[in-house]
This record gives sequence, C-alpha cells and structure tokens, in this order.
Amino acid sequence: MKVTFIGATHEVTGSCSLLEVGNSAFLVDCGMEQGENRFENIPLPVNPAELSCVLLTHAHIDHSGYLPLLYKNGFRGTVYATESTASLCQIMLRDSAHIQESEAEWKNRKARRAGRPEAEALYTMADAEGVLSRFRPCPYNKLTAVGEGVAVRFTDIGHLLGSAAIEIWMSEGGVTKKMVFSGDVGNTHQPILNDPQRVEQADYLVLESTYGNRLHGERPDYVGALTEILQQTFDRGGTVVIPSFAVGRTQEMLYFIREIKEQGRVHGHDGFPVYVDSPLANEATSIFLQCPTENLDPEARELVRSGVNPLWFEGLRTSVTKEDSQAINANSVPKVILSASGMCDAGRIRHHLKHNLWHSENTVLFVGYQAEGTLGRALVDGAPSVKIFDEAIAVNAEIRVLAGVSGHADKNGLIRWLQGVSPKPAQIFVNHGDDEACTDFTQCLREEYGYNAMAPYSGTCYDLAAGAFLAQPAGVLRKKPEEAARDPRAMAAFSELQRAVKQLSALAQGAGGRPNKELKRMAAQVQALYDAWRA
Repeated sequence: MKVTFIGATHEVTGSCSLLEVGNSAFLVDCGMEQGENRFENIPLPVNPAELSCVLLTHAHIDHSGYLPLLYKNGFRGTVYATESTASLCQIMLRDSAHIQESEAEWKNRKARRAGRPEAEALYTMADAEGVLSRFRPCPYNKLTAVGEGVAVRFTDIGHLLGSAAIEIWMSEGGVTKKMVFSGDVGNTHQPILNDPQRVEQADYLVLESTYGNRLHGERPDYVGALTEILQQTFDRGGTVVIPSFAVGRTQEMLYFIREIKEQGRVHGHDGFPVYVDSPLANEATSIFLQCPTENLDPEARELVRSGVNPLWFEGLRTSVTKEDSQAINANSVPKVILSASGMCDAGRIRHHLKHNLWHSENTVLFVGYQAEGTLGRALVDGAPSVKIFDEAIAVNAEIRVLAGVSGHADKNGLIRWLQGVSPKPAQIFVNHGDDEACTDFTQCLREEYGYNAMAPYSGTCYDLAAGAFLAQPAGVLRKKPEEAARDPRAMAAFSELQRAVKQLSALAQGAGGRPNKELKRMAAQVQALYDAWRA
C-alpha cells in the first residue's frame, strides 16, 4: 500500500499521483503541465494499460488534460468523477484535443515547407472520445467501491462546479488506511458554488498550496466595482472587454451582471448588450444551468427554485460562429464582450483586443490571474503597445483589474479547511503550488501549527501501511534554454548559426546596388526562412 507523487510537486500544474494497493494501481488526477515547468517529473512508473482506474478531483485541464494521452498509451480502466465534472470533461477534453490537433497541423505546415520531419499531435479527438467513454459519474457524499479493498467518496470542495476532495479508504493485509486528496480548495462566499465541505478524518492528507503563502485581502464589493467600470466606460461611449476563462469565471461574471441589470445599477444605458463569444463558455454555461441544484450555493439554489435563471438576463447574446464573432465589433453600441482565453494567449479574445485596445473610450477588464510571459500580463503591467497577429497595437484603452476574484482558497482558507480534519493526520503532503508557496506553506504548517508536513518532489514514494518513506529524491530542475546552450555541442551549433546570420546580414547590407527583381526575390527567401523556423 503506497503512494508515488508524479506531478504538481513544487509546481502549480500537472497534478498526478499513483496509488498501489494489493495488485491494483490507480491514479488520482492526470493533469497537463501548463506554463513554466521548473522541475522534471518522473515517467509514470506503471504501464497505463495496467491501471485499474483514475480518480478525478475536477475538470480543469491541469488536473484532467492528460487523460486522452493516458488512453492513447493503453489505459482502458474507469475514470471516477462527480456528475458535473464528467459533464464538463465532455466539452473540455474535446476542446483540448481540438487544440492539440490544430497546433500539430500548424507546426507541420511549417515543417513541410522547410523539409523537416512532421510530428504527431500529443493526442487526438479519437483519444479524447475514447477516454470519455470510460467515465463513471459519482454523486457527492456516497461511498463507491472502485476495486478490491478500495472505496472512495467525493466531497464538495467549492473550487469549480463538480470539484471534489476525494476520500480514499484502502485495505491490504489486514491494515486499513484513509487518504484524502484535497484537489483545489475553493474560496469561500463565491457566487454559484458552495463553500468547501469539511472532511472529518484522514490518516494521510495531500493538500494543495496554490496560495499557500498569500492572502486575498478583504473581500471587495464585486458588483459595486463592476458597476462603476461599466458606468464609466458606457458614459464615454466605450465597450468593456473581459478576457475570461470559459469555465467558472465566465459564469461568475454573468451572475454579477444579472444582478447589476436586475437592480438597475447602470444608469442611462438600459438594456446594454452582453456578448459571450466562446463556444466552450457557452457549452459550459449550459452545464452549469443543468447541474443538480445541490451543486449550487444556497443563494443560486433559491433563485433556481423561484424560477429565476441566475446566468441569464435581457440583452445576453451568445456567439458561436466565426461570423457571429466578427459582427460583434462592427456594432458601435456600448457593450460587454466576454471572451476566452483568460490570459489572452489564444482564442477569440485576441481578435477583440486587436479591434478595441487602440480606442481610448474602451476598457479591458481582467478578472483572473495573469501569468508571466502572457499577453494579459503585459497589458496589466502597463505595456504601451502589444503585438497581436504580428501587428503592433497601441494600448489606448483603460486597463482595469477586478481584484480579489479567485477560485482558490488563500493561506488562511487552506488552514481553516485543514483544521476541520480532526484528529490531525499522521502525515500531510503539500503539493500543487509553486516552489516558494509550497515550501513556505509546509514550513508554516510544521512550525506554527504543529503538523507533520512535507512537500514531496516528483518520485517521492511513501509506504502508507508502515508510515515510512521508500524514496525521497531531491527535485531535479529543468535546464533553461541558456543553460542547455552551454553544452559544448549546443554552443558549437549556436556559434555556427550566429556566423550564418552575420553572413546573411552582410550580404543584405551590400545588396543595395542589385536590381529590384533580385532584391525582392532575396527578401522573399529570407521571409520564407523566417516563417519556416518561427515555430
């Protein structure tokens, strides 16, 4: 009876842990790594075909996104998840597969032009469909047997519709232990979702630490702040563009705007239109509206019971086709545009920014975290211009941030939820936070609260029956590009490339007297070379 930590160890994404009980092996989460990856992960220690099941905490891609890849590599077990998580994965994993196929085709077009070998997609739509057929929806708070000596229960953790902490009872050789995976612990008093539900007991606990060393601060008046932004922007004839994650954040914004409209808070612009320009967001909103009412918080539940749709209002318009999307910006009426992606690195939001950023009457409102290196972060940090689709766009629009909107519990929220687990777990494993947050939170739990806590690196293995570590490796940092370039062979190849670039530059500098026809041909060839290697 043992656990091996694979992903989201001293990192925020890529959640994946392996449990082995008797002759069976199964995963908790199988998430995609996103953004910067500082540490190397060990490969999956077992053949995917030998896994009996996957237990899924929630639908976010950093917890579910490698499920189609697992299927591609031979997994044919069962995926256990809550009913709403299963529903959201139906759209999110298909969307992810579409992205994988599209990116592979884009890269391969360039590879074909350059005569380079083509690469296959990480996984395909067929792989997504295959693993989706393996899902088994489970209700909250009901014990479910998932294998010999293994039973699980999903409890509402309030992070995303359907999100859950997973309680796992394991028996082997006359020994029974209970292990709990928190998944992502939700923030309290969020619209639509319940607050995190208490888990009463655990021998072992795996606890996330995304905000393990940060506090959200005093809860702002979201409706009041949003009303002010809408009023000011509409009064100057502008549009409010909101880059928003399709699942979760978009629905929260619709909930706030419904309240603003219902209470008549915006004056002089009655019936202002609100466009949701994201097919994924529109599908996700339908799932929110069709979920079991017990998945909703008391306020949203009461609205539904009284016949009020909490995510619909007069003036709400959905955009599905490319033509629908293009028509939005042809309309000069003051409006709200909600579009994905939330960090502006892909999707239709880039088109809306291209059309709206350079107009000073408009506002771009950010309602979620913007990671380093993203277009959204550049805008939040005050970039005077940005490049979108290889075109420089002046940033004349007002850039605003609706602070405090987070689906994650902060440090105090995590501790408050943890203190509901009584008596204290014998061992806490802290994961799913960047290196600093993970380390700081672990130290806090040990020194300030007296917990036996540690933050495992990938490859850490623990015997749950004996209560002892079987392997406790140090973290292995990934090589940064500049470090990889210090390899002698890489340095030699890079020097050769630099010499070739200098030769090309010298050739271009001395080409001034050549005929126009030759200059155009040379420029076209250089452009083709750039296009071929830009990917």
